[in-house]
Amino acid sequence: MGEPGMLEDHGRYAYSSIDSRPVYDWPGGKRLAVYIAMNIEVFRYGKGKGAAIAPPDQANSHSVYSFRDYGNRVGFWRLMNLFDKLDLPVEHQLNTAVYEHCPEIMERIRARKDEILGHGITNSDEQGGLSEEEERKLIEDCTSVIEKHEGIRPTGWMSPWLSNSNNTLDLLQEAGYRYTMDWTMDDQPVWAKTRSGRILLMPYPIENNDNRALVWYRYSSAEFADMIVGTFDEMLEQSKDRPLVFPISLHPFLVGRPYRLRELRRALEHIASHRDKVWLTRPGDISRHIEGLPEGTVPGDDY
Repeated sequence: MGEPGMLEDHGRYAYSSIDSRPVYDWPGGKRLAVYIAMNIEVFRYGKGKGAAIAPPDQANSHSVYSFRDYGNRVGFWRLMNLFDKLDLPVEHQLNTAVYEHCPEIMERIRARKDEILGHGITNSDEQGGLSEEEERKLIEDCTSVIEKHEGIRPTGWMSPWLSNSNNTLDLLQEAGYRYTMDWTMDDQPVWAKTRSGRILLMPYPIENNDNRALVWYRYSSAEFADMIVGTFDEMLEQSKDRPLVFPISLHPFLVGRPYRLRELRRALEHIASHRDKVWLTRPGDISRHIEGLPEGTVPGDDY
């Protein structure tokens, strides 16, 4: 604990205002990087965390379980067809149980050469409450499964439910991860301090996130699409002055529904129509670009 009256602090990064930072470009002289994050998740039947679409006593019912399962059986495929049609790159944060339970999904992702992130084993289990040894084993087990099937280790991680312990950033950096999407405080990537070096904090959306917007905030599908379009248009204008990252987070069991897909298509078509002005990319590519910038460009690069 700090001195009386002192504010508790995480100690991972120092304050930095976005207007005070050096200006740099993304590849091709672009200033707005756009990426789509797909949450490819599986859940335990009748156990662990459920979904906020029902009262707590029904969160693990067969109806809620099957509501989630719709995404892997139907919604994922509709979304992938849409991404193919619009020629959009995609990143997938992956519960590794998908390899066993939904192998066709991995075949489609692999054929498309999309990026894969570590994302725990299932989304019924949070990460933050584990002991240090348990959390280290979870990270290594998930990483090893992805490496076994894909031939390479993932460079990015997003914790199930964004659930962190005080050791998560340290353990990820020590396991070889270059960036994480668990911290959501900025529109630019910034470096975080770990006990063995540094790890990049990649912008990730809390609001341009269908689970939060549609389930928690109860926006309509049209309102969610309008939010994506409005954010994109404003950030494109703001990016004339500085580089920005615009992420979109999607869950196939939500926006893979027909009426929601129709509105999402409208938003993504708007973004795709401006592809000459933006960098349509993946977070791993953003991370590699940041690593190649001169020292002193990105907050925390002296950690």
